[in-house]
Amino acid sequence: MPDPSDNTPAGGAATPATPAAAAAADLPLAGPRCAEFFALNHLPPPASHRALRSWWEAQPWAIRAEAGWDYDRLREALAAFLSASAHAAAAPALDTLEILPGRDKSGAPERHALCLRPGDIVALVGPTGAGKSRLLADIECLAQGDTPTGRVIRINGRAPDPESRFSGEGKIVAQITQNMNFIMDLPVAAFLRLHAESRALPPRETGAAVRRVLESAVGMAGEPFGPETELTQLSGGQSRALMIADAAFLSPKPVILIDEIENAGVDRTRALELFTGQGKIVLLSTHDPLLALSGTSRLVIRNGAVADVIRPTADEQDTRRRLALLDQNLSALRERLRSGGRIGRDAAASLPMTMTS
Repeated sequence: MPDPSDNTPAGGAATPATPAAAAAADLPLAGPRCAEFFALNHLPPPASHRALRSWWEAQPWAIRAEAGWDYDRLREALAAFLSASAHAAAAPALDTLEILPGRDKSGAPERHALCLRPGDIVALVGPTGAGKSRLLADIECLAQGDTPTGRVIRINGRAPDPESRFSGEGKIVAQITQNMNFIMDLPVAAFLRLHAESRALPPRETGAAVRRVLESAVGMAGEPFGPETELTQLSGGQSRALMIADAAFLSPKPVILIDEIENAGVDRTRALELFTGQGKIVLLSTHDPLLALSGTSRLVIRNGAVADVIRPTADEQDTRRRLALLDQNLSALRERLRSGGRIGRDAAASLPMTMTS
């Protein structure tokens, strides 16, 4: 059987590579990121080898065959991994996300410029068709005056580089919509481990991260599922709960966009709490009063534009606490009905009557 690293043409003798060409094709093996690449791909560690070629030539044929690599593919994969790691390390932390005004549906100038910072949770409110989803889309694509609204997004005061806009790995925004379902046929735990490994999470931390995401997702979904549940068997609410927990704890994206989480079949307040203290900017489109009052601010969207920016008052914060209590009691009644129970006077008595007082 031919050696995959052999440079012999299909029907002739080997074409010797020049020392310069061989050196250009080789990659040095130094630093923890190289070791992580080998561990993630279940390859023997580089040990004392200083270059990829010498490591490759030292491996027995059985290891090469089982790994499914040839030398060129391995070199390209390692180069891409190191390049992505260097980009992530060099990428500046997100300090500010600015949304410069565009125009409304009639072409009139938008009045409000926005500057969001890590930890901000911003609710978008307004009637259906007002333009909430359009604002989320402008942020998702880091618009530069090239969308129907003419809005411009600035990252740390500057225009984003093309990789942040058009490269999946370079993008800084994660979006969770109402219509998310999995097509990958993997158990939940295997999917989460795969994601953790793709983020170069150290192996000793992967198990804890998987458990944390899974426990948070099950807590939001209401209907339990386990680590061996197939992704394709999850309900819509379970899928979105898993994606929300994954975005909170595993995704490196510093900006999270959520479209109408109240219709996603998850515990919406618990979902929002996951992002508190995570240092992410969260924007959510909502019609739900409890969610609208739970943010650090809310944007009122009318006719395709930001018509007002509102900070919650002390009275609104008190109302939010009352709504949270009512929501907890309604959730308990909902679970009682789902389990086949009846709703008697004792259950009705648990509903707070001070909401109208």
